[in-house]
Amino acid sequence: MNRSAGAIGYGGLQALSAIIEPAMDFDLARRLAQPNGTKILLFVMDGLGGLPHPETGRTELDTAYTPHLDMIARDSACGFTVPVAPGVTPGSGPGHLALFGYDPLVYNIGRGALEAVGIDFDLQPADVAARGNFCTVDEAGRITDRRAGRISTERCAEIVSELREISLDGAQLVVEPVREHRFVLVLRGDGLSDAVADTDPQAEGAQPLPVRATAPEGEATAAIVRDFVQKSKSILADKHPVNALLLRGFAKRPDWPPLSEVFKLNPAAVAYYPMYRGLARLVGMQTLAVGPGLGDSLATLRENWERFDFFFVHYKYTDTAGEDGNFDRKVAKLEEVDAAINGFVELEPDVLMIGGDHSTPAVMAAHSWHPVPFLMRSKNARADECDAFNEPALVKGSLGTFPAKEALPLALAHAGRLQKYGA
Repeated sequence: MNRSAGAIGYGGLQALSAIIEPAMDFDLARRLAQPNGTKILLFVMDGLGGLPHPETGRTELDTAYTPHLDMIARDSACGFTVPVAPGVTPGSGPGHLALFGYDPLVYNIGRGALEAVGIDFDLQPADVAARGNFCTVDEAGRITDRRAGRISTERCAEIVSELREISLDGAQLVVEPVREHRFVLVLRGDGLSDAVADTDPQAEGAQPLPVRATAPEGEATAAIVRDFVQKSKSILADKHPVNALLLRGFAKRPDWPPLSEVFKLNPAAVAYYPMYRGLARLVGMQTLAVGPGLGDSLATLRENWERFDFFFVHYKYTDTAGEDGNFDRKVAKLEEVDAAINGFVELEPDVLMIGGDHSTPAVMAAHSWHPVPFLMRSKNARADECDAFNEPALVKGSLGTFPAKEALPLALAHAGRLQKYGA
């Protein structure tokens, strides 16, 4: 990939078509990685990247007042990350796995397993899990709100308690509330398969997709899921604004090599939302108890700073605002991060990475394929010509546009955690 900052202008990011280079493979990482006393902090603003507002021509980051992030950028190596591949719109799972050093084209998983593990559900190897959304449909069955007005978690739990009464042939049914409109469906039994397609079209105005298998071995499981969806209809009919459900990310629990074994790290996650806690657990991080706010994250980080050497801190609300198409709220959430970020800097991590798992431009109200803003601050980093943390300024960064899966190996090198290769 061309790493020259001048080779890829901001307008050209949308048409990025360079070949993604391979990241450090795990065998090489195992040979080179070495533990030491240095600390790495990865701060992820979910859905960070944006696009210009049609009235101002400025992105959310370029609109926000972020003097502290700008100051950090001036002391960092900067650029953009590509979560999966040019032109590929990533889900949050692949976007985060790449930042953890796992090639998302090799290590991929459905959202159901992430949600289940994230709420501390004991997902067994033979179980099949799916992420559920309660939603609103009109009289014609078209989805008018994929999130049913983001009902309260308490209301979600009430509805879930009724769904648990459904009896299925061929599998034990487990339904657990997650947060707001989200829930987890788990099927437990013999011979189950995760080869079942999503019923969530991930678009309003469309109808829920029919339950179908994606391979012959999934036919029996798809029939069980179809039975669950059909039986849920009478339960949900009078639960306004909830009157239907959507399922996606059918998956079993994977067996992946942990960060401690591959990269010689003692990692911890400071993440409030269950899915991200699940992701962290699946790569061997210890998930720390934390509240929903940035102040909670900072307090947890301070309390546990001496216990671990790699910290993943997750901030969700930039993505939520982007998905809701609320440009001004996303700007406000970026400014909220800026007001708190010095607290994280004051911990003096040897390497500080600030980035995102994907872009969620408010003008699109959805995840997108656009490269994601990124910086790396370290005493061993070469500060570059980037003078602010926004898309137009980051074009001048020395890192250029590079695969997100290379971020952690770069951080390890800057932290003195990789031995020399060869004689």
